[in-house]
Amino acid sequence: MGGQMAAVEHRDAVLRRARADWELMPLDGVGPLRFGMPIIEVTAALSGMSELHRFQAGPSEPNTLGVAFGERPAEPAVYGYFIRGQLFCVAVDAAFGPQVTLWGRELTACVPADLERFLLHASVCGVLGVSYGPRGNPGAAGIGLVLRVQEVAGNALTRPVMVGRGWEDRCTDDWEGPIPECEWIGRQWFYAGYSEYWPPPGHAMSWGDWQPPF
Repeated sequence: MGGQMAAVEHRDAVLRRARADWELMPLDGVGPLRFGMPIIEVTAALSGMSELHRFQAGPSEPNTLGVAFGERPAEPAVYGYFIRGQLFCVAVDAAFGPQVTLWGRELTACVPADLERFLLHASVCGVLGVSYGPRGNPGAAGIGLVLRVQEVAGNALTRPVMVGRGWEDRCTDDWEGPIPECEWIGRQWFYAGYSEYWPPPGHAMSWGDWQPPF
């Protein structure tokens, strides 16, 4: 019981964390970042953050560079993904990242079911076209947004992943879409019949020497 209470308290602390406020400008940018920026401009735009480490974003993506940014080494807040030196994808950490909003609705560190209802309501109203990837992750390709989940103290909280113009086509497709493979690994959006984690326990992956960076 004590461990469960501690996990709930930690989750609530994450939800209450003071965060920078970033607005999503679909396909153009998020917060101070604009898609197409080179790494040096991204680093300069992230006030108070520094580059923590670089990594290859997927086992078959040697030309896709991932860069983690944050205020402290153990607390990555923002992940930027670059092709040919230009930013094309941004993911915001559920525990330490800024609060991203879309039309006033918070997207970071939310309860997944609540945010899914927001998406589906927007779809019913004709504002967004919502689709689901093969592993059950929802998103809206028309605005380059995918909602992932991230495990925080045993709880699944939302982690927004966004792509720029020209990369939005099939961005919810976690098999063949443009979002790097490392962003699909780990805790998954819950649906009956789907594994809670990817890769599922006991599932051998053909990754060669590559290992997921987080």
